Amino acid sequence: MAEISTIARPYAEAVFELAQADGTLKEWSEMLQTIALITADPDMQALIGNTSVAKAKLAELILDVAGKAINEQGGNLVKLLAENRRLGAVGEIAAQFETLKAEAEQTIEAEIISASKVSKQQQQKIADKLKARLGRDVSLKCTIDESLMGGAIIKAGDMVIDGSVSTQLEKLSVELAG
Repeated sequence: MAEISTIARPYAEAVFELAQADGTLKEWSEMLQTIALITADPDMQALIGNTSVAKAKLAELILDVAGKAINEQGGNLVKLLAENRRLGAVGEIAAQFETLKAEAEQTIEAEIISASKVSKQQQQKIADKLKARLGRDVSLKCTIDESLMGGAIIKAGDMVIDGSVSTQLEKLSVELAG
């Protein structure tokens, strides 16, 4: 079977083009996230994988669960995905849509994983440096991982800056062992 990202790409691009033309990027982002959450449920995954479940019934079930969170166009997407047995790709479609949306809006979400709380001032400095480096507005998400011992790991797109103490100690251990 084709790789999930290959399956998802044309759907994500089509939805993105439609959303951009209609000025509904935010609405589509929310709808895709809703559909992805519903289809990620283990019980729903079992139904999606069961070929004896009618495609129309599967689409109807998802639309019933989503309720008013999905408009007519979103409903049409769910029906199309069900008809083509592509509901398992919704999570990847949503992720690719978010990437296209971020590129169009010139934004990126970065994650700071640190051993201790990062102050607002430090967050602003990091956001400013990332904006200068990446040429995009940066929104930060901060999490604490005490196993790092100190320092931080910054992830933005496919860029990773690892300045954690645990990684530095690991590198030193490898050098001393070699």
